[in-house]
Amino acid sequence: MSNSNFTRRGVIKTGAVAGAGLALPTIFTASSAAAFTNEPTGGSVKIGFNVPQTGPYSEEGLDELRAQELAVAHLNGEGDGGMMNTFSSKALQGNGILGKKVEFVTGDTQTKSDVARASAQSMIQKDGVIMINGGSSSGVAVAVQGLCQEAGVIFMAGLTHSNDTTGKDRKANGFRHFFNAYMSGAALAPVLKNAYGADRRAYHLTADYTWGWTQQESIQASTEAMGWSTVKDVRTPVGAGDFSSYIAPVLNSGADVLVLNHYGADMVNSLTQAIQFGLRDKQVNGKNFEIVVPLYSELMAAGAGSNIEGVYGSMNWNWQLQDAGTQAFVKSFGEKYGRPPSNAAHTCYVQTLLYADAVTRANSFNPCAVAEALEGFEFDGMGNGSTLYRAEDHQCFKDVLVMKGKENPTNQYDTLEIVETTPVAQVTYEANHPMFGGDEASLGTCNAG
Repeated sequence: MSNSNFTRRGVIKTGAVAGAGLALPTIFTASSAAAFTNEPTGGSVKIGFNVPQTGPYSEEGLDELRAQELAVAHLNGEGDGGMMNTFSSKALQGNGILGKKVEFVTGDTQTKSDVARASAQSMIQKDGVIMINGGSSSGVAVAVQGLCQEAGVIFMAGLTHSNDTTGKDRKANGFRHFFNAYMSGAALAPVLKNAYGADRRAYHLTADYTWGWTQQESIQASTEAMGWSTVKDVRTPVGAGDFSSYIAPVLNSGADVLVLNHYGADMVNSLTQAIQFGLRDKQVNGKNFEIVVPLYSELMAAGAGSNIEGVYGSMNWNWQLQDAGTQAFVKSFGEKYGRPPSNAAHTCYVQTLLYADAVTRANSFNPCAVAEALEGFEFDGMGNGSTLYRAEDHQCFKDVLVMKGKENPTNQYDTLEIVETTPVAQVTYEANHPMFGGDEASLGTCNAG
């Protein structure tokens, strides 16, 4: 997308041209001292990594942090460059961002929205960050995205899968690379029908917050459209630990499929306890009882061990993909940390590079110039094939992976296998889809602070 016109965002642009040949936006404000929030003035620029380092999603958060630190190293010209070498945009040169060395601060969200918001606010007000990246909970993402909108900085969402993040709670200053609950349902339903048939009765256990609600709604809609019925949906608290009181009623419900709309340690615990109750050894309605985990991660699969064998789910990305971008990232991450990266790590790494690239292409740290550079941006070489950052809702559209727990793993990381790469056309929807806020959903106006 061209960066030559910012009037749609309420920003006026001059015809000045920078030395690199890129048009340089000028934001007219009451004061000429600072054009936007935390405008970098020295030889460095600071960004904030706000992830869960404790709590039920901490494993994903710590892997995100590993990837974020790796992205900073690559931006600063350290290491082998990783995906900067395969990225279709060639704006990044390994000299920081616009020649400024990249520095970062970190925070622990604890997978709690109020804690995450306080941490982000400290990063903006005390540390002077220009962008915040991260999160392993959609409740956290929605809260921090709202704060960044108010403060006038860019939020590059990490692991957030709720439809609401780029749906009813979408913001002009927020962007999501990760896929969403609707996409999981659209990708999974045909595979589940093929594997288990069209006549199934599903019982849902659902994490009681924005992600769980929209995941349950999405998987119910997609499975009912192919013939399944829904017996019951039961909400469960995040971090419950013991799910036995929720699993026991499934046995006498008449359901023959249990859908676990859980994530992180909650999924590990609920799946393990479902297996201990013997659900997968039972036959109901003349069919083998099955379990589905709509949203997978490698770290969850490793935690669940053999309990995930044969269980279907979906993912945004997986380290086993054979494209050049994936191989470059896996090599860099593996050499630094001695393990393959999770899909949570991947999306936070990519989001960091996408932000830096947008700043470089816009030739400005101004958040409204960066937003304009990201909107409608099409790119490749980042592990997901051809990808579009849709302008209308700031959601990335790309292929989605359907996964299954591997039945004969060869090592601790060989836990999942790719069953199908669902083409982007199958998971694409209109920006005003009812699950995403309908016609009332709006990005609003970009805020430069």
